[in-house]
Amino acid sequence: MDKKLAKTIGEAARSARLRAQLTQADVAEMVDLVTEVYGRIERGGMVPSVPTLLRLCRALRISADELLGLSGPDGALKLSEPPNEQGEKPEVRAVLRVLRQLDSGQIKLLGRLAVALKKE
Repeated sequence: MDKKLAKTIGEAARSARLRAQLTQADVAEMVDLVTEVYGRIERGGMVPSVPTLLRLCRALRISADELLGLSGPDGALKLSEPPNEQGEKPEVRAVLRVLRQLDSGQIKLLGRLAVALKKE
């Protein structure tokens, strides 16, 4: 489970629920969840399934962007660059994907090869 995502969804859901002056039991009933399960979502203890996420958006009258932390309540997007490989060429990203699958011995060998190529 992605703890950061779970926390983001939970905080956004709680904020939207409070704005709508609903209780956790109200929302749980609207999205066909047990109140305790909805409470876990709000506390960031679980990430809802996609169908549940859709029902939450409808019940709380909140966009999926806001629930996922991609925008604020005002609708302004909060998108940023992907965390890694920002601005890298496609060829570099392809090599990095392969490197992530290698074990440490293979990476050491590849590093020696790269040093040798650089000297040429």
